[in-house]
Amino acid sequence: MIPTGEFAPAGLPVREYLLVGLVTAVLTFLLTGLVRLFAIRFGAVAYPRQRDVHVVPMPRLGGLAMYLGVCGGMLLAHQLPVLRRAFDYSFDPTAVLIGGGLIVAIGVLDDRFELDSLTKLAGQTTCAGILVLYGIQWLVLWVPWGGDENAFGSVLILDQNQGGLLAILLAVTLINAINFIDGLDGLAAGVGMIAAAATAVFSLHLLTVSGGDVGNYSPALIAATLAGACLGFLPHNFQPARLFMGDSGSMLIGLMLAAASTTASGRANPSIWGLTDAIALLSPLLIVMAVLFIPVLDLLLAIIRRTRRGVSPFSADKMHLHHRLLEIGHSQRRAVLLIYLWACLLAFGAVAVTVYDISAVVWVVGVGVLIAVIISVIPRLRSR
Repeated sequence: MIPTGEFAPAGLPVREYLLVGLVTAVLTFLLTGLVRLFAIRFGAVAYPRQRDVHVVPMPRLGGLAMYLGVCGGMLLAHQLPVLRRAFDYSFDPTAVLIGGGLIVAIGVLDDRFELDSLTKLAGQTTCAGILVLYGIQWLVLWVPWGGDENAFGSVLILDQNQGGLLAILLAVTLINAINFIDGLDGLAAGVGMIAAAATAVFSLHLLTVSGGDVGNYSPALIAATLAGACLGFLPHNFQPARLFMGDSGSMLIGLMLAAASTTASGRANPSIWGLTDAIALLSPLLIVMAVLFIPVLDLLLAIIRRTRRGVSPFSADKMHLHHRLLEIGHSQRRAVLLIYLWACLLAFGAVAVTVYDISAVVWVVGVGVLIAVIISVIPRLRSR
């Protein structure tokens, strides 16, 4: 990240981040039961539709419990002297709490009253704008052109308008992408947890290579609390689910992933990686792309599919990636676990590239991809 001029003492605060993540998970787990009762009384219940997989009415608002768990984790981090640097040297956690609170409120209204797509899009853009107002935006961006014989590619320095626009675009894209994949029990929460954990690991690596620059504390904190919230919610949401996260949860995951990715990658200091190391320069972007890949691929395919049919890109259908896995012959649990596997390979494979020898990483990830492909097509081969 851009150096702040302040550096933390030697040693990574791994135990502190783990403690914050675990406390967030426990709080979310305990609060989810209370939120479930509130959702039933409030009338935020998902009744089965033709495109849905569930067959019985299911309460929603799980995102409210996740947000309260995140607030508890952030409060604990503020009381820990080591992690308080995330609050002292940036407004990133504050931005996430304010923007996250607003997007959860919008999601609660949608879970209860079914808001139209344009209203939700306006709310999502507003929440992303709150992140930008508090300083969460892209400052540098590596591009594969403009280099010379000593450097592959070049680094663009973005002004506030460019960086803010890019941050808003990323946030709105991720919010809708996570919302689109929230179609099977435990899918969005698990993918969100994997992506957040990978971002947290990458942020800790940034802390190491930057010599303890305190500017790198906030992305790890945002990612750790998000991973904890998803982990605490999963026991209630994994198949068979007792509660759905609803739009309040899926949009919160997307917003926090965008905030963590932007603070970790959008402020990366090129001098840390070395201008001649193309893979190292690509590392921040690889993390973001790996986190985005599965949900954004599903989002793009849905937009193309619906546009070709002449309907709104936000209209619902039953042709998402998880629906296709069910059509092939996978059970709900196996389809979800299979997407978990793909998400782990992509996210942690991208992180490993920044830490370990790239040739070894390629071999390991290649074997993992081969195994994932075989598992994915087994039901179709059996049917033939």
